Amino acid sequence: MVLDLRKIFLNDGKTLPLNCEFDFSDLEFFGGYPLKTPVKVTGKVENRAGVVEISVECEVSYSAECDRCQTPTVKTYNISFGAVLVSDKESDEDDELILLTDYKLDLQEYCFNEMIPRLPMKHLCSDECKGICQKCGKNLNEGNCDCNNHEVDPRLEKLRELLGN
Repeated sequence: MVLDLRKIFLNDGKTLPLNCEFDFSDLEFFGGYPLKTPVKVTGKVENRAGVVEISVECEVSYSAECDRCQTPTVKTYNISFGAVLVSDKESDEDDELILLTDYKLDLQEYCFNEMIPRLPMKHLCSDECKGICQKCGKNLNEGNCDCNNHEVDPRLEKLRELLGN
């Protein structure tokens, strides 16, 4: 979706509300396709005293296996971001500004580029997830297993003897 923002740039006080959805279900990252439902985008582009700003909030439903216990989970994240839009740049030093060509902004590309880095790197079913047993593979969130987890790594055996434990 390409927005033509010429009217916003040329009229102080002008506002363009944003309310749309983008389908990123074919997007592969982290070995899967976690964005199974459309991303809901709300926000606005606003000219205040000659400064054009965009503010966006994306509601993202992220479907993937828990990184600790491999349980399929779905979490919803609300991701907010924004920037100042300019039609020409005086210098290349200011990375905070987004330079538009012919007053046009590809909103889907902008949302993608801002949203993806803000998604959590680790996807957990809960903050208290205990993971799986490294020996038998049992999900420790469902209860303890019968494995002897008190075996000492042979490389640390001398340290255990030194501590007398």
